[in-house]
Amino acid sequence: MRIIVADHPFDAEFETEKSPASCAAFQRAMPFVSQIVHVRWSGEGVWIPLGDMDFAVGYEDATAYPTPGQILLYPKGKSETEILIAYGSVHFASKAGTLAGNHFATISSDLDTLVEIGVATLWEGAKAIRFEN
Repeated sequence: MRIIVADHPFDAEFETEKSPASCAAFQRAMPFVSQIVHVRWSGEGVWIPLGDMDFAVGYEDATAYPTPGQILLYPKGKSETEILIAYGSVHFASKAGTLAGNHFATISSDLDTLVEIGVATLWEGAKAIRFEN
């Protein structure tokens, strides 16, 4: 998979063995175009708030502590549906408390640039994002 954030391309791999339903649901939604904003409570990450969007998946390979480059899908529950991308230290949370999201993909290139984009998102605001095959 290719992810383009603020005109910068990243390579990423789906975690199909660990999160097969989440990967399949997200692949059906591709190309997926949105904006990232900096997380509110979770630390060094960016997220895509998706409100009531329903990927119709349960929990699989869920974590509250993703490592840099890991991408999580939170499939509705005590908070809204969202996608989180860790660029540094993250404890995934919302106003409702700790969340665990499905680790469905991992960015495999340019993690230093991901950090730069994450910090720029904090200080400058939303950035465009596109997920494509």
